[in-house]
Amino acid sequence: MRSFVHAALSALATSTLMAGTVLAQGGVVPPTTSSTPSSGTQKIAYVNSQKILADVPGRADAEAQMQKEMEGYRAEVQKMQDSLQTLVAAYNKAEPTLSATAKATRQKDIQTKEAAYQQRVQQLEQQAQQRQAELMRPIMQQINKVIEQVRSEDGYAMVFDAGSQAGVVVAADSSLDITAKVIQRLKAAGPISTTPPKPAGPANKPLGATRPDSSKP
Repeated sequence: MRSFVHAALSALATSTLMAGTVLAQGGVVPPTTSSTPSSGTQKIAYVNSQKILADVPGRADAEAQMQKEMEGYRAEVQKMQDSLQTLVAAYNKAEPTLSATAKATRQKDIQTKEAAYQQRVQQLEQQAQQRQAELMRPIMQQINKVIEQVRSEDGYAMVFDAGSQAGVVVAADSSLDITAKVIQRLKAAGPISTTPPKPAGPANKPLGATRPDSSKP
Protein backbone atom coordinates (compact mmCIF):
# COMPACT_ATOMS: atom_id res chain seq x y z
CA MET A 1 0.00 0.00 0.00
CA ARG A 2 1.27 3.43 -0.97
CA SER A 3 1.88 5.89 1.84
CA PHE A 4 0.66 9.46 1.53
CA VAL A 5 1.96 10.83 4.82
CA HIS A 6 4.99 12.64 3.43
CA ALA A 7 2.99 14.44 0.77
CA ALA A 8 0.27 15.25 3.28
CA LEU A 9 2.58 16.64 5.93
CA SER A 10 4.50 18.57 3.32
CA ALA A 11 1.30 20.14 2.02
CA LEU A 12 0.22 21.08 5.51
CA ALA A 13 3.65 22.42 6.38
CA THR A 14 3.55 24.80 3.44
CA SER A 15 0.17 26.18 4.48
CA THR A 16 1.83 28.95 6.46
CA LEU A 17 1.87 32.70 5.97
CA MET A 18 3.49 33.57 2.66
CA ALA A 19 5.62 36.67 2.33
CA GLY A 20 4.86 36.99 -1.37
CA THR A 21 1.18 37.78 -0.96
CA VAL A 22 0.07 40.15 -3.71
CA LEU A 23 -1.38 43.40 -2.50
CA ALA A 24 -4.76 44.61 -3.65
CA GLN A 25 -5.61 41.74 -6.01
CA GLY A 26 -3.07 41.58 -8.80
CA GLY A 27 -0.37 43.74 -7.32
CA VAL A 28 -1.94 47.09 -8.10
CA VAL A 29 -3.61 49.51 -5.73
CA PRO A 30 -6.07 51.36 -8.00
CA PRO A 31 -7.00 54.98 -7.39
CA THR A 32 -10.30 55.67 -5.68
CA THR A 33 -10.30 59.37 -6.50
CA SER A 34 -8.89 61.43 -9.32
CA SER A 35 -5.32 62.38 -8.50
CA THR A 36 -4.01 63.45 -11.90
CA PRO A 37 -1.98 66.68 -11.64
CA SER A 38 -3.17 69.69 -13.60
CA SER A 39 -0.35 69.19 -16.08
CA GLY A 40 -1.95 65.92 -17.18
CA THR A 41 1.04 63.79 -16.13
CA GLN A 42 0.09 60.79 -14.04
CA LYS A 43 2.29 59.94 -11.08
CA ILE A 44 2.96 56.31 -10.27
CA ALA A 45 4.77 54.55 -7.44
CA TYR A 46 5.51 51.04 -6.31
CA VAL A 47 5.92 49.01 -3.15
CA ASN A 48 7.61 45.72 -2.31
CA SER A 49 4.96 43.57 -0.64
CA GLN A 50 7.53 41.07 0.64
CA LYS A 51 9.39 43.76 2.56
CA ILE A 52 6.14 45.21 3.90
CA LEU A 53 4.86 41.85 5.10
CA ALA A 54 8.22 41.08 6.69
CA ASP A 55 8.04 44.25 8.82
CA VAL A 56 4.33 44.81 9.35
CA PRO A 57 3.33 44.71 13.04
CA GLY A 58 1.17 41.70 13.88
CA ARG A 59 2.54 39.32 11.27
CA ALA A 60 4.85 37.52 13.70
CA ASP A 61 1.92 36.91 16.05
CA ALA A 62 -0.18 35.64 13.16
CA GLU A 63 2.58 33.26 12.09
CA ALA A 64 3.02 31.99 15.64
CA GLN A 65 -0.71 31.36 15.94
CA MET A 66 -0.77 29.58 12.58
CA GLN A 67 2.15 27.35 13.52
CA LYS A 68 0.49 26.49 16.83
CA GLU A 69 -2.69 25.42 15.07
CA MET A 70 -0.71 23.55 12.43
CA GLU A 71 0.75 21.31 15.11
CA GLY A 72 -2.73 20.00 15.76
CA TYR A 73 -3.25 19.31 12.06
CA ARG A 74 0.06 17.50 11.77
CA ALA A 75 -0.61 15.42 14.89
CA GLU A 76 -3.96 14.29 13.51
CA VAL A 77 -2.45 13.38 10.14
CA GLN A 78 0.38 11.46 11.80
CA LYS A 79 -2.03 9.54 14.03
CA MET A 80 -4.14 8.48 11.06
CA GLN A 81 -1.02 7.51 9.12
CA ASP A 82 0.31 5.39 11.98
CA SER A 83 -3.02 3.59 12.25
CA LEU A 84 -3.06 2.90 8.53
CA GLN A 85 0.52 1.64 8.53
CA THR A 86 -0.25 -0.68 11.45
CA LEU A 87 -3.20 -2.10 9.52
CA VAL A 88 -1.07 -2.66 6.41
CA ALA A 89 1.74 -4.28 8.43
CA ALA A 90 -0.71 -6.68 10.06
CA TYR A 91 -2.11 -7.59 6.66
CA ASN A 92 1.33 -8.19 5.16
CA LYS A 93 2.26 -10.43 8.08
CA ALA A 94 -0.91 -12.52 7.86
CA GLU A 95 -1.19 -12.55 4.08
CA PRO A 96 0.49 -15.95 3.46
CA THR A 97 -2.06 -17.70 5.67
CA LEU A 98 -5.17 -15.87 4.47
CA SER A 99 -7.72 -17.27 2.10
CA ALA A 100 -8.60 -15.39 -1.07
CA THR A 101 -11.84 -14.17 0.54
CA ALA A 102 -10.05 -12.97 3.68
CA LYS A 103 -7.44 -11.18 1.57
CA ALA A 104 -10.11 -9.40 -0.42
CA THR A 105 -11.91 -8.37 2.77
CA ARG A 106 -8.79 -6.96 4.40
CA GLN A 107 -7.66 -5.21 1.24
CA LYS A 108 -11.03 -3.55 0.94
CA ASP A 109 -10.83 -2.43 4.57
CA ILE A 110 -7.39 -0.93 4.00
CA GLN A 111 -8.54 0.84 0.85
CA THR A 112 -11.53 2.28 2.69
CA LYS A 113 -9.36 3.59 5.53
CA GLU A 114 -6.82 4.98 3.09
CA ALA A 115 -9.56 6.84 1.20
CA ALA A 116 -10.85 8.27 4.48
CA TYR A 117 -7.31 9.30 5.36
CA GLN A 118 -6.79 11.12 2.08
CA GLN A 119 -10.15 12.84 2.39
CA ARG A 120 -9.32 14.06 5.89
CA VAL A 121 -5.92 15.34 4.73
CA GLN A 122 -7.63 17.38 2.02
CA GLN A 123 -10.06 18.77 4.58
CA LEU A 124 -7.21 19.79 6.87
CA GLU A 125 -5.38 21.44 3.98
CA GLN A 126 -8.50 23.49 3.18
CA GLN A 127 -8.92 24.41 6.84
CA ALA A 128 -5.28 25.50 7.03
CA GLN A 129 -5.66 27.69 3.94
CA GLN A 130 -8.87 29.23 5.26
CA ARG A 131 -7.29 29.90 8.64
CA GLN A 132 -4.25 31.44 7.00
CA ALA A 133 -6.49 33.79 5.02
CA GLU A 134 -8.46 34.61 8.18
CA LEU A 135 -5.32 35.51 10.12
CA MET A 136 -3.88 37.57 7.28
CA ARG A 137 -7.08 39.43 6.36
CA PRO A 138 -6.86 42.25 8.94
CA ILE A 139 -3.16 42.67 8.22
CA MET A 140 -3.71 42.92 4.48
CA GLN A 141 -6.60 45.32 5.00
CA GLN A 142 -4.38 47.58 7.10
CA ILE A 143 -1.57 47.44 4.56
CA ASN A 144 -3.87 48.35 1.70
CA LYS A 145 -5.43 51.12 3.78
CA VAL A 146 -2.03 52.71 4.43
CA ILE A 147 -0.95 52.34 0.80
CA GLU A 148 -4.16 54.04 -0.32
CA GLN A 149 -3.57 56.86 2.16
CA VAL A 150 -0.07 57.46 0.82
CA ARG A 151 -1.28 57.21 -2.76
CA SER A 152 -4.04 59.75 -2.19
CA GLU A 153 -1.94 62.19 -0.17
CA ASP A 154 0.98 62.18 -2.61
CA GLY A 155 -1.21 62.24 -5.71
CA TYR A 156 -0.21 58.93 -7.27
CA ALA A 157 -2.51 57.60 -9.98
CA MET A 158 -1.66 54.02 -9.02
CA VAL A 159 0.74 51.96 -6.96
CA PHE A 160 2.31 48.77 -8.31
CA ASP A 161 3.65 45.83 -6.32
CA ALA A 162 7.28 45.10 -7.16
CA GLY A 163 7.31 42.18 -4.72
CA SER A 164 4.54 40.26 -6.43
CA GLN A 165 5.33 36.76 -7.63
CA ALA A 166 3.59 37.72 -10.87
CA GLY A 167 6.45 40.11 -11.55
CA VAL A 168 4.37 43.22 -12.14
CA VAL A 169 7.41 45.51 -11.99
CA VAL A 170 10.62 44.41 -13.71
CA ALA A 171 12.65 47.61 -13.25
CA ALA A 172 11.86 51.04 -11.85
CA ASP A 173 13.39 54.24 -10.53
CA SER A 174 14.09 53.76 -6.82
CA SER A 175 12.74 57.24 -6.15
CA LEU A 176 9.28 55.86 -6.94
CA ASP A 177 9.56 53.25 -4.16
CA ILE A 178 7.24 54.14 -1.26
CA THR A 179 7.80 50.88 0.63
CA ALA A 180 9.73 52.52 3.49
CA LYS A 181 7.06 55.16 3.91
CA VAL A 182 4.32 52.55 4.10
CA ILE A 183 6.26 50.47 6.64
CA GLN A 184 6.90 53.55 8.77
CA ARG A 185 3.20 54.33 8.91
CA LEU A 186 2.27 50.75 9.68
CA LYS A 187 4.70 50.66 12.59
CA ALA A 188 3.42 53.99 13.86
CA ALA A 189 -0.12 52.57 13.84
CA GLY A 190 0.97 49.72 16.11
CA PRO A 191 0.28 45.96 16.11
CA ILE A 192 -2.66 44.67 14.12
CA SER A 193 -4.87 42.25 16.03
CA THR A 194 -5.72 39.07 14.12
CA THR A 195 -8.10 37.85 16.83
CA PRO A 196 -11.75 38.80 16.25
CA PRO A 197 -13.34 40.60 19.22
CA LYS A 198 -15.57 38.53 21.46
CA PRO A 199 -19.26 39.40 21.42
CA ALA A 200 -20.35 41.50 24.37
CA GLY A 201 -22.15 39.45 27.00
CA PRO A 202 -25.09 40.48 29.15
CA ALA A 203 -24.46 43.12 31.77
CA ASN A 204 -23.47 41.79 35.15
CA LYS A 205 -26.31 41.79 37.63
CA PRO A 206 -26.00 41.56 41.44
CA LEU A 207 -26.59 38.11 42.86
CA GLY A 208 -29.09 37.37 45.60
CA ALA A 209 -32.15 39.29 46.78
CA THR A 210 -32.65 42.87 45.71
CA ARG A 211 -33.66 45.66 48.07
CA PRO A 212 -37.37 46.50 47.81
CA ASP A 213 -38.39 49.92 46.47
CA SER A 214 -39.30 52.02 49.55
CA SER A 215 -41.27 54.48 47.44
CA LYS A 216 -43.97 51.89 46.80
CA PRO A 217 -46.64 51.27 49.48
